[in-house]
This record gives sequence, C-alpha cells and structure tokens, in this order.
Amino acid sequence: MAAGSASVEIGRRVRALRTERGLSLSELARRSSVGKGSLSEIETGQRNPTIETLYALCAPLGVAMSALIGTLQVRTSSGGMVSTTIDVRELPDRTVEVFWLQYVAGAEHTSPAHVAGVTEHLTVVAGRLRVGPIDDMRTVEAGESTSWESDRPHRYCAADGPAEAVVVIVTPRHGTMSP
Repeated sequence: MAAGSASVEIGRRVRALRTERGLSLSELARRSSVGKGSLSEIETGQRNPTIETLYALCAPLGVAMSALIGTLQVRTSSGGMVSTTIDVRELPDRTVEVFWLQYVAGAEHTSPAHVAGVTEHLTVVAGRLRVGPIDDMRTVEAGESTSWESDRPHRYCAADGPAEAVVVIVTPRHGTMSP
C-alpha cells in the first residue's frame, strides 16, 4: 500500500470505527487477531496495513472494506498477490467493491470470514485459480466465473502459474455497517 496520506486516512477510519463501536484497542486487537502494537501503528498512520490485516479488522468492526479505505485507489501486496481497488460504490442497501487481483505462480491468500450476507463474485481473466470457502474450493479457468458466500474463511490459490482476476464483493448494509 502506498505510504503517507492513504495510511493516515485508513488509520483515522479504523480508530473512528473502533471508538464508535465502543471497542478498546486491546479488544479490537483480540477480536481481529491483529497485534495491539500493530493496530496502534495502523491507527496513527505509522504502518501500512496488508490486505489480510484490513480484512481481519472488517468483521469485528462489522463493516465492508470500503469503510476502511473509502474511495482511495489502494494497492496492497501480500504473499504473491497484489490487489488494486478499482471502484467502490455505496448504495442505499449495499456496498459494492471491485478489485483487480494479480498473482504470481504459487501465490496463496486466505481471507478471514466477512460479516454475514457478504458474497464474492470472481472472474478469472488470465491463468487459473483455486478459490472459494476453504472446505468448498473450486478451480476457475480464464474466462470463467464463480461466486460464494464469504461469511467463512476462504482462499485464493494460483498453484499452476500466474493468474489475474476481478473480484466483486457485495456487502449488505446492516445496522452496524456505516462508512
């Protein structure tokens, strides 16, 4: 992720959401499995969070990723996967986030469970990916699409070589979800 103003803005949003929900730094760290020191550095803009860290914070805060990154064009990299935010739309009943995903050969990314009702829709543009809930992964070839409920841990794997995909994440608005 780009350092500087994006990190500061994301940190500000994380702190505001944590405070709004009445969570201490220690409690959010416990619920998200993110170290308290790391969380403190994220909140003060001193650390660039990985995509795994951002997703780990979303569920305990009860928000979509866009609540943390807004409409920033964020590029994160982790474990051979690069994720670039393409677009975020806040609609009256849901948030729609579009990401461009690029994987090096052998890359694997495990995403924690999102809040209930979240669905992911993935189209492979190049290569081949194994994706979906950990207990129900499927192989998706270039030009093919698949969807799944994201309320349980799920994984993306580029075991056969490099791959590229577009993923659309749809998060329904709940009482606790607000950017």
